[in-house]
Amino acid sequence: MDGQTSSLYWCMLCLAVLGLKPAGVSTDQRNVTAEPGQNVILPCRTPDSKPVIAVEWSRTDLGSEYVLLYRNNQFDLEHQHPSFKNRVDLEEGQIKKGDVSLVLKNVVTDDRGTYECRVSQSETNSRKETVLYINLDVVPPPGEPDDKKKDGAGQLSVVLLVAVIMGIVIVIDVFVMYRKKLKFFRPPEEAAEPEVSIPLDSSAKF
Repeated sequence: MDGQTSSLYWCMLCLAVLGLKPAGVSTDQRNVTAEPGQNVILPCRTPDSKPVIAVEWSRTDLGSEYVLLYRNNQFDLEHQHPSFKNRVDLEEGQIKKGDVSLVLKNVVTDDRGTYECRVSQSETNSRKETVLYINLDVVPPPGEPDDKKKDGAGQLSVVLLVAVIMGIVIVIDVFVMYRKKLKFFRPPEEAAEPEVSIPLDSSAKF
């Protein structure tokens, strides 16, 4: 028996002696669409009704802060992201049934993103985790432009306005320079010949 096989053997033997088994992890992914101002439910359910130890709702771009954290039969508000305070909840009375769907109130466009639902359940001599990913897209009602499109159109308008102003300034500068050069190269005007006046002899007879 080589070293690698021996290590694996002793590892399996220890698990058998302690009566433990590796935790099972299942994954799934779903898409949800909502409009600003709506209340939306992000679905998350365990495959069975075994006791739920903890529920972690997070979003991939929020770092270490949670959307919602439930453990020890209570909500942990200390590590919750400020933008979700008083806006999220779990469906009342459904946790014991394995339904830990997230209720998100008054949806805004900044709620867009990929949410992770991680549920820990207790099993005999082990612990099981269920992980689901929900992609939330927030779109405006029909007939209203998307905020992203609004931003893009606004930025484009600013760019066009700046370009027009710069073009006008360049045209004025070119015109002024042309006038200066034209004045510089213009030949000097010839001096006008002085007018000669012939005095009239009053005594002259015609």
